[in-house]
Amino acid sequence: MVHAVRGTRLGQLLHVVAIMAGAVLFGFFAKWLHFPLPWMLGALVFAGTVRLSGFPVRIPVQTRQLGQILVASSVGLAFTPAALHLMGVLAIPMILAAVLTIILSLVVAVLLVRITHVGAATAILATLPMGPVESAVLAAKHGAAPGPIIFAQTMRIVLLVVLVPPLIVLLDGGVGDPVAILQAVEWTGTGAFALFAFGLGGALLLKFVQMPNPFFLGGLAGAALAAVFGLPVSAYPYVVLAGAQIFLGTWLGAVIDRDLFRNARGFLPSSMLTSLVMILLCALMGIGLSWMTGQPWQVMVLSTAPGSVTEMALTAKILQEGLAVVTAFHIVRIFIILPFSGLIVAQALRFATYTPKR
Repeated sequence: MVHAVRGTRLGQLLHVVAIMAGAVLFGFFAKWLHFPLPWMLGALVFAGTVRLSGFPVRIPVQTRQLGQILVASSVGLAFTPAALHLMGVLAIPMILAAVLTIILSLVVAVLLVRITHVGAATAILATLPMGPVESAVLAAKHGAAPGPIIFAQTMRIVLLVVLVPPLIVLLDGGVGDPVAILQAVEWTGTGAFALFAFGLGGALLLKFVQMPNPFFLGGLAGAALAAVFGLPVSAYPYVVLAGAQIFLGTWLGAVIDRDLFRNARGFLPSSMLTSLVMILLCALMGIGLSWMTGQPWQVMVLSTAPGSVTEMALTAKILQEGLAVVTAFHIVRIFIILPFSGLIVAQALRFATYTPKR
């Protein structure tokens, strides 16, 4: 019995090592191709390929949580007093962007209903920018099948990660080597350890109070407080940030399996199409807000992307511009949509089924 348990644990460990080794190998290939976020994109492609080939990708959930804390706390260093002042100036555009994102998602939901003839609840939950887990919970409350909704939410995130960072970096034209930019940071061992401690403390606190997305938001909040008050924290060495990208990319790729495609059936192409429409509409909104705020268009397109705050923040870091603004726009949207998602969906469904009295 003991030998069987040890054998199982050894097999699980070897499986994780093999998956991570493949993700690193694909990351090196993406780095050789000069992709932005090469470790994340390489790991995503590897894990997705393994899953679509019919093999499992079983990795501890703690790797995703650790990746979120590491990236979020790295982003939190951008919250200097000057950056906070800028965010105060942009408070109205941030709220406006969040509200417009909700409206655009409802417009896209109508398009999804017209194309696929799915129910209004399924369409709304598939297009409103939330996480797959949160949308699945609401699906159960509204009697909608969670499978297609999870697929649509997952595909939107994957499309954002695969399309937006490379296009932004390509169109920007001012980035020679994205990896070199992320590598060129000053760090100390004690400062990096202190940064992680603040990020981990914030994540555990928000998890304790059951805040949505606690590992990213908590990691960000802990690091931001340390930066604002001038505490002795520093950036992480690049190898740590690369490891975080691998963890997150592997997790994203692991959800792309055959069952997801099989259960989606005819919903697959339509949900991917509407995801692309949503991304495009939000990009146009970002360009419009760029004119309104005077911020660079690259920064505002990243700021208004419908999801993937981690990847958009890393892309802003590569551009060396607007990191705090991008993160703040996403956080405002998260805190407007997630806590009120049930109310938003309920009101949208009430409007969709409303028939005026004659």
